Amino acid sequence: MEFYKLDSSTCKEELFKKVGSTNMGNAILKDKANLNLIYIKDIKTPAANILKQDALSIGADLAVSRDTITCKDEFTDAILIANDAQMKILSKKELAQPFGLKKLANQLTDFLIKSNRDVKVMGILNTNEDSFYQGSRFDGDQALLHVKEMIEDGAKIIDLGGVSSRPGSIGVSDEEELSRVKPVIDAIYEEKLYQKAEFSLDSYSPLCVEYALQKGFSIINDITALENDDVARLVAKYDATVVLMHKIGDTHEMQKNPQYNNVILEVDAFFEERIQKAQSFGIKKIILDVGIGFGKTLEHNLLLIKHHAHFLHFGYELLIGASRKSMIDKICKSEVNERLPGTLAIHLKTIEEGASIVRVHDVKEHVQAIEVQKSIQEALI
Repeated sequence: MEFYKLDSSTCKEELFKKVGSTNMGNAILKDKANLNLIYIKDIKTPAANILKQDALSIGADLAVSRDTITCKDEFTDAILIANDAQMKILSKKELAQPFGLKKLANQLTDFLIKSNRDVKVMGILNTNEDSFYQGSRFDGDQALLHVKEMIEDGAKIIDLGGVSSRPGSIGVSDEEELSRVKPVIDAIYEEKLYQKAEFSLDSYSPLCVEYALQKGFSIINDITALENDDVARLVAKYDATVVLMHKIGDTHEMQKNPQYNNVILEVDAFFEERIQKAQSFGIKKIILDVGIGFGKTLEHNLLLIKHHAHFLHFGYELLIGASRKSMIDKICKSEVNERLPGTLAIHLKTIEEGASIVRVHDVKEHVQAIEVQKSIQEALI
């Protein structure tokens, strides 16, 4: 007899098939093979005691503070350790329990959602002169050539922007923004490039949004997450997709000492509110973006990257956009033109954590890295 340890990201169903397990057996085994760590903040101590006993009774567990058993404090934090099968059992068990456990029961299975979507590369194209990365700035015929090059390199989405949103950037009028993006939008429309890739407009200007949606664009990448009701109405009118991005403050102030009690929970609450707003306008197609670098310190960014899979519970695609951003410079000193390796490391990690759209300056390099990553993940014994 010989044996060896397997990587936990290996496709469980394919692995079980390889040893001859039945389809019914595969479904049962798959739920047992994935371990979940769920951080529960401010749970009432009586509830924690109930949950711990219920967890232990099915082979799961709950990490709590030492004084929880005596209910010395009213609340405690806890960490639930359970596989998918145990999570499903607990979600039913806790429905009958008091002290707020019914709320937990109703949400536990949401965290079992896994991303099964193919990863799409979104190429960046800027028509403004103050974008933080010079390599993304194009105008006139060069812009159209760059669009075609990105599509040839494997981009499934092209994101066009006419105004910089980098920290400290200055906004422009809607008319000025439209004058920057209109020639590129027109050229894309005339050559019917929207038949070869999806096109996204990085804008929250109703004037620009409507013009783009009339000309074959199908995605609105709104860094204000539908702050403007007119943008919400237009997205709904054209049955477009909206990217809801989290940020705090405007571009002048957002990086001046941003603070959160818990960045994961606060971004989550923001998404919940903005998703409800989008749905109230009749918007059905939504993408979520945690907004790396938009009102976050390095630590906030790292937490959002590491625990990106948390946001899958909403059931929408996740977009990550950390391409060449300054957080890389804070980790290892590097100029913007030296940050591709760090960008790839961030994006590949978030893909592992469920992101299915990566917004990038370097399309060819990302397509190659993602293909290699996918091949590694699909490799079996």
